[in-house]
Amino acid sequence: MKKMISCTLMALLAMVAASIASPDSATIEAKEKAAWQAFKDKDAAAFQKVVDHDVVDVSADGISGISKELSDMKKWDMKSFEISDFKSHSDEKDVVVTSYIVTIHGSVDGKDASGTYYAGSVWKIENGEWLAIFHTSAQKKE
Repeated sequence: MKKMISCTLMALLAMVAASIASPDSATIEAKEKAAWQAFKDKDAAAFQKVVDHDVVDVSADGISGISKELSDMKKWDMKSFEISDFKSHSDEKDVVVTSYIVTIHGSVDGKDASGTYYAGSVWKIENGEWLAIFHTSAQKKE
């Protein structure tokens, strides 16, 4: 009986550990795509559901936060985006680092901004939800 209780307890602990472990890559990739889709659609509410209010964004335009991201969203006319070579890594149960390539077709303030960009984000679980807390991108040299 003691052995059965011990085995049951060990199985329960393993299930709990698995449930709080870092998400699989597909889950975080879906979150990343949701952020891009919300930006493309100019859906500030949807964007803020996956991006933390204290997000830090680093790009060729400088270092910014959520207010600039929401302002820039209005200036974009993004026709499409495609994420490829997506990778995620985590040594912690509540933080995930991503890297990927994103190809964008669109314009900003009427000027072509199409191109291929190297990008990365840091995601952190807060109040039970995965939120982007950092993002960076750099245009690929052609």
